[in-house]
Order: sequence, then structure tokens, then C-alpha cells
Amino acid sequence: MTYFIAEVSSNHGNDLERCKEFIDCASDIGCDAVKFQLFRIEQLFSSEILEKSKNHRDRKSWELPEEYIPLLYEHSKSRGIKFSCTPFYLSAVDLLDDYVDFLKIASYELLWDSLIEKCSNTSKPLILSTGMATIPEILHAKEIAHKNNCTDLTFLHCNSSYPTPLRDANLSAIQTIRDKTGCNVGWSDHTVSPSVIHRAIHKWNASIIEFHLDLDKKGEEFSSGHCWLPKEIEVVIKEVREGIDADGHGNKEPSDSEIADRDWRADPTDGLRPMKKIRSSF
Repeated sequence: MTYFIAEVSSNHGNDLERCKEFIDCASDIGCDAVKFQLFRIEQLFSSEILEKSKNHRDRKSWELPEEYIPLLYEHSKSRGIKFSCTPFYLSAVDLLDDYVDFLKIASYELLWDSLIEKCSNTSKPLILSTGMATIPEILHAKEIAHKNNCTDLTFLHCNSSYPTPLRDANLSAIQTIRDKTGCNVGWSDHTVSPSVIHRAIHKWNASIIEFHLDLDKKGEEFSSGHCWLPKEIEVVIKEVREGIDADGHGNKEPSDSEIADRDWRADPTDGLRPMKKIRSSF
């Protein structure tokens, strides 16, 4: 069964009640997990960038307060949904360890061995996004994770362009990463295209689908064009679940809904319906 993760990213607006609304929404639309991001601008961008770029300094308002983490974890539990958060600085891993069901490392941090080491040593399941990455870089990340006690590692193929042009989705790379790493591989979506998600699952067997969620077009990142609205993604999740349910058990035998019609097939002796054994009952 494909695992759906709703990525809140910076759409929470530092508002605890809005954060809880994201958790409620993710649960209501059928997600398995909800994920936030824990970063501090001063530990995300270099001082040179912050000095020169007001745009990057203004992202200070996007930060998630650390004190929200235990509260969001408890609220997620109450809604029957897994809770996760992406750490963007090393001490964030320690802060998150007691509260997350799994850890996720973003594409931009894939080359940071120290962060992979720290996350791996928590023994939590670890998900690594691979936007912009090459196979040697992905294999190096796998080696670091496995050297540091990670026994549950998943890679997410993605394209880090927001939004991702369909021609650049390159979904077949899901299988390439799976073949090269031997790990489970999913898709982190930035296309906001139902057809891409269906293809990632039904053709390329993506084990996880991560998508960016906004509640109401008011999130900080909605204008970038890569965020799904609840009603849009709810339909896709429902369709995926229904499609997988339709796979069935694979045995060729009459289903419960067919049993009553078996005796209404043509009798092999005369080709007439129903079977002779029930004709006299009418």
C-alpha cells in the first residue's frame, strides 16, 4: 500500500492552531503521515547570503517554533496519523528524536554527511530526497546511513524545481534508484499533477508519495505553484486506494458477488440458461 505524506513546509504561518489544522486535514483526506520542517535561518544560509539578500532574511518568519514539536506530535497521535519533521541543523535531530515517527532529509542537505550520520544514529526510519542528485551522490548517502546504524532507509526521487515541469519529472528514475541502491523508493511531488502521481505508483511502484499541502492558498509557499489543496489531493488519494483495493488476491475464482449467478450460466448439455438443476425451481 502506498504511503502518503503531507508536507506542511512553511505554510503554517507560525500559528499553532493552523499547524493543528494541517494535521486534521492530512488525517481527513487519507494521509498516513504529516511532516513539518525545523530550521533556523542563521543555520540554514551562510552569513554572506543573509547579509546580501533581504529575501532570505525575511524567511525568518517561516520558522516553526521548537516548542510546537511535542504539541504537534501529540495532536498527530490523537488523529491517528504519523508525525515527522525535517531537521535542518544538527541539534534539531536531538530535539526531534523523542517525537517523530521517522526523519526526513531534504534534497539540499543530501551532501551533508554529518546530518545523515546524526539522523541515522537515532535508529528512526530515514527518508532521503534526491532532487538534483546523481547516482554516486545517492550511493554515498546510502553508505553513510548504513555505516551509522540506519536499517530502514527510503529514497524519494524528485525534481527540486518548484513547480516541476512534467517533462522533467523523469519518473523512470524511480526504478533506476531502486536498482542501484536496493532500497525502497518513492516520489516527492512538485508537479501538482494527478497523472504524475498515478504513474509514479501504478507504473513505477513508488512506495511513498510526499506532496506539499496548503489549506487555503494563504500559505507562504502556495504562490510558488507546487502545493496541493486538500480537495485536489483527496481525490487522488481516494483513487489510488480504490485502484489498489481492486487488485484483489490474484486467485481466479468466483467472487462473493458472482456466486448467485453461477447457476445462471448456460448448461453445457443444451447451451441454454440457467443450469438444468435449477430450472425446475421456477
